[in-house]
Amino acid sequence: MAEAAVSAAASAPAVPATPTALPVRAVLPWALFVGLLALIALYFVGAEQGATSVFAGTDVHEWVHDGRHLLGFPCH
Repeated sequence: MAEAAVSAAASAPAVPATPTALPVRAVLPWALFVGLLALIALYFVGAEQGATSVFAGTDVHEWVHDGRHLLGFPCH
């Protein structure tokens, strides 16, 4: 039974895979949005403390503390 399924699949004509073109105008807004979110996340993990802090206190620092060490940012 398994041999019949394999031989039937092997005898099917191969369809060449053609790449699908992605229009740049459709991808560019999403790429910019994701890039902006990445920069904001990088700021909060890497620089949100001390003189450059946007929010007063250490709340943001404590929320991203482990991620800061994981990415190699010094904080102590």
